Amino acid sequence: MTTPILDVRGVAYAYPDGHQALYGVDLHVHEGERVALLGPNGAGKTTLVLHLNGIIAPGAGTVAVSGVPVTKPNLHEVRRRVGVVFQDPDDQLFMGTVRDDVAFGPGNLGLKGTALEQRVVDALDKVGMAEYADRPPHHLSFGQRRRVAVASVLAMEPEILVLDEPSSNLDPASRRELADILRGLSVTVLMVTHDLPYALELCPRSVVLSDGVIVADGPTYDILTDQALMSAHRLELPFGFDPRAIRSQAAG
Repeated sequence: MTTPILDVRGVAYAYPDGHQALYGVDLHVHEGERVALLGPNGAGKTTLVLHLNGIIAPGAGTVAVSGVPVTKPNLHEVRRRVGVVFQDPDDQLFMGTVRDDVAFGPGNLGLKGTALEQRVVDALDKVGMAEYADRPPHHLSFGQRRRVAVASVLAMEPEILVLDEPSSNLDPASRRELADILRGLSVTVLMVTHDLPYALELCPRSVVLSDGVIVADGPTYDILTDQALMSAHRLELPFGFDPRAIRSQAAG
């Protein structure tokens, strides 16, 4: 097995009020994997994600991206390699046009002129939003803004794309369109989600975080069909959704 592109070892973290959010988390993601991070509210998922590009630093343990330790001297490089798409696109889009939003990150890295414009066009093409380049983001639908937020991260050419609840608040068509986009990307993906059907559709592997510790790590199908595990950690499938039926239909 190759060296993990994301290597989390023994990470523990307590907030200043004393609340312990993580207790010695180990997580290894390899290049090209698409991994879902599952768990109930309050499990520590967001806290873990904030460690991946150094927004918060562990109280104990280490995080490395492609062998580069996530420490203060390396934050500029780490944040180029780890792109985080937040749940609310309005937390990421703040420029006057879609083009300017997508250009902001690579422009800050020193990319200019034709090279910068090409980077923007390529990123918008990947999410099907090139025709909206000159539109103000606030004139777009929520689903379109989420795709622009993904493009703004892809423009940095990250090695890992971290998505926080990518399907939340999307209508069924936008949800499907985003899934098609994510499937087509040649980038390692870590997807934090409560949307278990989306996890099954997009991520062959899932990790379950509960009460600050990883309690399961394996094929998404196996996790979603383990009723004892699901019940113990307050994970519930939507009414009428049966992974076994999905697999049977696919096989048929």
